[in-house]
Amino acid sequence: MHLETRDAYTPSDPLFQGWLAGRPVPEPALPGWRDLVRVHVTRGVRFRRARVVSEPLSDYIRFEHHITDTTNIAAGEDVRWLPRRLASDLCIPANDFWLFDDRLIRFHHFSGDGEIVQDELVTDPAVIRMCAAAFEAVWERAVPHAAYRPA
Repeated sequence: MHLETRDAYTPSDPLFQGWLAGRPVPEPALPGWRDLVRVHVTRGVRFRRARVVSEPLSDYIRFEHHITDTTNIAAGEDVRWLPRRLASDLCIPANDFWLFDDRLIRFHHFSGDGEIVQDELVTDPAVIRMCAAAFEAVWERAVPHAAYRPA
């Protein structure tokens, strides 16, 4: 499970900068990621990614939406989108995270402009339960990628 809650990520990313400048994005945009996910999906791992987003979308989230079909979906991920205005009554962790096998969380810590600062690994069962419940609440309410039409 991967929960994303920011409106800006890695603004210095060359793919993003090229997209902003009107250059086409190669398909897939992230071949290494696509291949990694495919390997694990083939062995039965389920990848779910939920994005809580502000609308109208920021430039970076529009870029993510643009590459989701050829990068995430093509790899085997299931991606859903939740407009932030529909999440006000949900308790969501303050940091993005990956939850692996209900045993390990990798929190991402970002600078204010969206550059990655560090990752933190957590194995505390109470934190894992809280994050899993938060993810499931977002997932249940979120719109599948194929049906999501950004405002």
